Amino acid sequence: MQSIQGAMTALITPFKNNIVDSACYEKLIKRQIAQGIDAIIPVGTTGESATLSHKEHKQCIEIAVATCKGTNTKVIAGAGSNATSEAVDLAKHAQSVGADAILSVTPYYNKPTQDGLYEHYKAVAKSVDMPIVLYNVPSRTGADLEADTAIRLFDDFANIYAIKEATGDLHRCVELLAKRPEFRVFSGDDMIDYPMLSNGASGIISVTSNLLPNLKSELTHKALENDFLGSREINNLLYPLNVILFAESNPIPVKAAMYLSGLIDSYECRLPLVTPSKNLLKNLEKILEKYEVKK
Repeated sequence: MQSIQGAMTALITPFKNNIVDSACYEKLIKRQIAQGIDAIIPVGTTGESATLSHKEHKQCIEIAVATCKGTNTKVIAGAGSNATSEAVDLAKHAQSVGADAILSVTPYYNKPTQDGLYEHYKAVAKSVDMPIVLYNVPSRTGADLEADTAIRLFDDFANIYAIKEATGDLHRCVELLAKRPEFRVFSGDDMIDYPMLSNGASGIISVTSNLLPNLKSELTHKALENDFLGSREINNLLYPLNVILFAESNPIPVKAAMYLSGLIDSYECRLPLVTPSKNLLKNLEKILEKYEVKK
């Protein structure tokens, strides 16, 4: 199976009057392709998947696949749920419409045990024959996919090839790669992309790259080509932006930044997420002056 890695974007989902703005979504994906992103991830956390209907969720995957067809940019479809049957259904749909891989978040709210997490991913892995990226973000889900459980899944299922690690813990990255060097680890925290890559991560899944895919792509590719000084310089350059993009619940700040940069017509999120605070907008305007956002 193809091992997708490199610079990857966790896409926002644009809305217009509470409806998915399909035309804008396609435009944003084409911009990612043009600026060197290796893969896009529709309907993950940043894509507000938790508030999309299943029909909308599947529609976003279909748009992403159609837009990336014939390009070098791959589609890793968000296909997670807190109900295993729903995660399986989304995975099967992603495969049926031609996604290159899936990103499957740990079940949220339920707080399963490690055995429960194993059985959940076992069901997903056995339902499709496409590459699977595990997604561990305990700050969001309340469930930490521990290193030994992730490694057990990697060992037992050939299509589980990678993990998006969003714990913010470099120790976890080192542990996973020390025990299984061939296991692909992706940084899921924009602020520590460079440290993760320099410790052996194979790529990043970024929020900031919605805004600056060119710089995030360059940062990642420099590190993968062993130009760690160049990668670190870009990581440091992006630090103020990375910080403010998580000043309020993701994706509120990144949508606001994209609106201020003229990339989207509205920073609308879907409830229970609300509009950005006036203070956030004011601070974003100042920070964005430091960067060139290419259209």
